[in-house]
Amino acid sequence: MSDASAATASDRAVWAIVVAAGSGRRFGGAKQYSPLAGRRVVDWSIDVARSVAEGVVLVVAPEVAGDDEPAADVVVAGGATRSASVRAGLDAVPIDASVVLVHDGARPLATHALFRSVVDAVLAGADAVVPAVAVVDTITDVRGDVVDRDALRAVQTPQGFDPSILRRVHAGRPEATDDASLVAASGGRLRQVQGERWNLKITEPDDLVVAESLLARR
Repeated sequence: MSDASAATASDRAVWAIVVAAGSGRRFGGAKQYSPLAGRRVVDWSIDVARSVAEGVVLVVAPEVAGDDEPAADVVVAGGATRSASVRAGLDAVPIDASVVLVHDGARPLATHALFRSVVDAVLAGADAVVPAVAVVDTITDVRGDVVDRDALRAVQTPQGFDPSILRRVHAGRPEATDDASLVAASGGRLRQVQGERWNLKITEPDDLVVAESLLARR
């Protein structure tokens, strides 16, 4: 089998969960549906996930779970927390998938190259893979004492997993802000790959202005 054929075979076993069920309290609304460069924020996230995955599961708020989302293969209703929403998405991933990715619907700027590096790291044997970037700002604790930023990393999505391990971890219905930390806490093999500085998460309205500018330069 050629290298190209092998890569294609691997990709057929990759599924992505795009989590877009949040209410966007800090943003002032459902930020994942905000317009960005002629599309919705979540459309950018789905498309880049599709660039490495055979199937995409879109997790949305229950009240819009019946809406048409043709770019996704499966649309499911999320839960009251992020972890509950990931579990809902994971239930829709085929049992024979070899890699599952979890990506924030509000991270529209992640690139194909980043997704590819996460997938490759899982296929190479990691239980969980997380993109991480160095912290560039000076960081203090609540008392104002400076924290050593050289020991800190900011983590991003997409995060990639061995699906059987992620299912086992989520069987206990834990809660966390990301899934790689759950796998690591259970003793899984965690690997970090280089993240992307501009893989920002849309959190406030001004973030859309930054994202629009960055997309215009691509």
